[in-house]
Amino acid sequence: MAVGSKYVVIGLGQFGEAIARNLSAKGVEVLAIDNNENHIEAIKDDVAMAVTRDATDIRALRTQNIQEADAVVMAIGEDFEALLLSTVYVQELGVKRVIARAHGRQQRMILEKIGVEEILSPEDEVAKVVTEQLLNPSVLSFLELPDDYEIVEIKAPQGIINKAVGEINLRNKYKINLVTIKRSYEKTKDGKATIEEHILGVPTTETMIYDTDSIVVFGLIKDIERFIDIN
Repeated sequence: MAVGSKYVVIGLGQFGEAIARNLSAKGVEVLAIDNNENHIEAIKDDVAMAVTRDATDIRALRTQNIQEADAVVMAIGEDFEALLLSTVYVQELGVKRVIARAHGRQQRMILEKIGVEEILSPEDEVAKVVTEQLLNPSVLSFLELPDDYEIVEIKAPQGIINKAVGEINLRNKYKINLVTIKRSYEKTKDGKATIEEHILGVPTTETMIYDTDSIVVFGLIKDIERFIDIN
């Protein structure tokens, strides 16, 4: 993300507000727009600018010069008709990059039909993660990739604890690659014990894996599942 990027977030429900706050925390200039004054009041001190506007009014959008933004995130959650209309207006204003939220396949299909190329379905993504964690409790997070590949963070399985990376031989034995290791450390702060997590970077063959670790691996889904089942 380039320094000096400007994003517009339209719709400040729970999802839109979180997007706006996270972008702003990363140093992005954020213009937040919502027709609810309470939503604007709640976020105005945490973003570059927050304004009460009706996004279904193209004149209101034009006054904010949103066409100058690097991207506009359409995060209106409750009213799909309003999302659709405001998305069309944003496109008409010549915004370079439009990202829209969809609830379900039907909304996704409609957004695709009007030319939106980047569509977010947070509920679907959460459902995938929860399903994966129900089936494999050791899975902490994952990213699906094309051609049946994925990147997965899993709790270090019992079968590899207190072993060196070279001894485990993930690539030859399981056809998966170790990306990195996340290790938990117990620290004392203000007299209280706390847990801190740190990434070890690129592991060497001598790097040991302990029971407090989680490992990030890359490979085919079937090979990662086999590794989890065996260990």
